[in-house]
Amino acid sequence: MNKRFDEKRNVFKPYGFSCEMWVPSLMHRPDRHNEIEINFFPEKGITYLFQGRKIEMPANRFTLFWALTPHQIVGFESTNPYYVCTVPFSVFLEWKLAPSFLEKILSGQIIAETNPTYSSIDEFNFKRWLSDFQEEKNPKIALLEIQARVNRMASEFAPDVSESISATPIKESNQVEKIAMFIAQNYSEPIRVSEIGQAMGLHPDHANSIFKKTFGTTLSEYITEERISHAQRELMTSDLPITKLAFNCGFQSISRFNSAFLKITGCTPREFRKKNR
Repeated sequence: MNKRFDEKRNVFKPYGFSCEMWVPSLMHRPDRHNEIEINFFPEKGITYLFQGRKIEMPANRFTLFWALTPHQIVGFESTNPYYVCTVPFSVFLEWKLAPSFLEKILSGQIIAETNPTYSSIDEFNFKRWLSDFQEEKNPKIALLEIQARVNRMASEFAPDVSESISATPIKESNQVEKIAMFIAQNYSEPIRVSEIGQAMGLHPDHANSIFKKTFGTTLSEYITEERISHAQRELMTSDLPITKLAFNCGFQSISRFNSAFLKITGCTPREFRKKNR
């Protein structure tokens, strides 16, 4: 059965190791999960809202990104299903990929295959991996093949030509997308709802109302989620002291940071770092 995004799913709930067919649908809030997500669109790509920019995902390209970064479908040309594979982040790190490739992934960028000759091979592989899961075959074989495919991509990675995905700033978008972009660009600063409204030329209450209607969360809650998402990435990829990390992410006190982190992730920052390093 083809899947589509569940608006009611819990924030950060893992998908685990999976390979499925998804149907494009507009997402009223971003998804985030601590796995590497691999996409392949056989016909038409989609448009993600990703780190404050609209990213046009190309068709017929093996594409991957760290899904802990909030990502949200805001446009698509075809309702035909596409392939989605997810690999637990801890497993991905064990693959010991090329440092330049890994650095791009950890910095929250989307990487797409630049060699079009791989397209037919990739689609065949996705069909086979999907079959491995649907027919309850050994998924370890699929994992090994996915690992080999990512390793091949990493070994041929050329930073100067890798960014083939169109990443354009949001200019002609609706008010909610502009608000999301503003938060993505400023959450590490001590911004307030009133300042967001002022920047958008909206009354703060109206800005909060239209944002909650679309995303299902208040502006304050969304800002906190952005900061905690940033903190999770830093806890996994840096040795910054937790106090300094908290302030870098936009929190004004360590107690507020610890409280928000525990509420969203179910563990303390120290426990999270120990578990994911």
